[in-house]
Amino acid sequence: MMEKEKWRKIEQLAKAWTIEAAELLQKSFENTLTITYKSHIADLVTNMDKNIEKFFIDKIQNTFPEHRVLGEEGYGDDIQDKSGIIWIIDPIDGTTNFIHQQSNFAISIGIYENGSGKMGLIYDVGSKNLYFAKDGEGAYLNDLKLSKLDKAALSEAVVGVNATWVGPNKRINHENVQEIVRKSRGTRSYGSAAIELAYVASGKLDAYMTMRLSPWDFAAGLILLNEVGGIATKTNGKPIQLLEQNSILAAKPGLHEEMLKHLIK
Repeated sequence: MMEKEKWRKIEQLAKAWTIEAAELLQKSFENTLTITYKSHIADLVTNMDKNIEKFFIDKIQNTFPEHRVLGEEGYGDDIQDKSGIIWIIDPIDGTTNFIHQQSNFAISIGIYENGSGKMGLIYDVGSKNLYFAKDGEGAYLNDLKLSKLDKAALSEAVVGVNATWVGPNKRINHENVQEIVRKSRGTRSYGSAAIELAYVASGKLDAYMTMRLSPWDFAAGLILLNEVGGIATKTNGKPIQLLEQNSILAAKPGLHEEMLKHLIK
């Protein structure tokens, strides 16, 4: 199969499977969710997280047996290297929102080949908005092509940041974060890293920062940002490591550098 045809097929199926999975999630609101706990009480996981991840893995393994899957719930492959095609999947990003609000949660899929981002899908299930990007072909919100991001300054920026990082914590000097909050136009927190990264890519947020994200939280968002000229690094300015937990600073050009100066003081 020609390279272009290969990726066209992957795109068609990834989009179709995502819509199908979203419909399963919408239907699940009619049923009582089985909630179990992961590492602590705030880290909720439901039977639907597991079911949706298994849904994707079955589809991928049956259609593309040579592809590998890294999934949040651990049903995929044990991935130690970036070789070949890897689907990095978060079946429900924003599980707490899914349980409490039935909105502000997303299906997030980043597809990488030999460590290079090829395709990113973030589907905001509640609003039925699909954010999609393909390497070298731009990023889209549904059928609308997203513009390249303009430069921005902190004084005019709306920044996505969780309140956790504004108070004393083990991961960053919270006074630096407070300075960013004070100098910004305003802050928001949506409780879904995938949605917040999609919002930066589409210009609904000017920046997003957090101290701890796993690959399935950011894999799709990085591909979207790359296609619109957004900048994403760790909060110390170093490159993001695809298969590890990372801090993340994603922002418009200019704004990224300005925020970084505050964070690395």
